[in-house]
Amino acid sequence: MTTIEKPMEMFNPPHPGEVLRELYLKPLGLSVTETAKLLHVTRKTLSELLNGHIGVSPTMAVRLGLATRTTPESWLHKQAAYDLWQAKQKLKQLRRMVKPLKAKAA
Repeated sequence: MTTIEKPMEMFNPPHPGEVLRELYLKPLGLSVTETAKLLHVTRKTLSELLNGHIGVSPTMAVRLGLATRTTPESWLHKQAAYDLWQAKQKLKQLRRMVKPLKAKAA
């Protein structure tokens, strides 16, 4: 008999923009403008990411992976964990609205 272990779920994971700001920009003393230039994105785009107004796209994940010497997958995983946790906060409401799929009667 085998058991399938579920991956440990983070409680309220941080937005990837917060991770970028707290673990990279602040310790390295980089401004939003300087970092945007290094990532080759607009200052507005980076600011929106850092403030949690937009998520990490696959293209941004590649840029962040290259800039931070991490993997794009790690940035996408951070975004997915954040998004899923946010969605699960609406679970009670969704349970009332979403109906199970059933085969049509013949």
